[in-house]
Amino acid sequence: MQNPFESGHIKNYLLLYASIVVIMILFFIASSLFNDIQEVETKTFNTEVNATQKAQQEALVKVEKENSKKRFKLLESGY
Repeated sequence: MQNPFESGHIKNYLLLYASIVVIMILFFIASSLFNDIQEVETKTFNTEVNATQKAQQEALVKVEKENSKKRFKLLESGY
């Protein structure tokens, strides 16, 4: 195997690397020129609670209170 520094092949390798870098730069420039940046509208959500949602929340609270009651009556004193 020959040493590329002594045989003059290093010039070919450097040209190859330089051409790859130039091609990458050209692709970057071409993609940035033709890429149109669109502004995205910000979405706002309605944070107000309407009457039906309030009724559903109140119904859920009532159901949770009913479920939290004890199902079994415990004796006051043990035998």
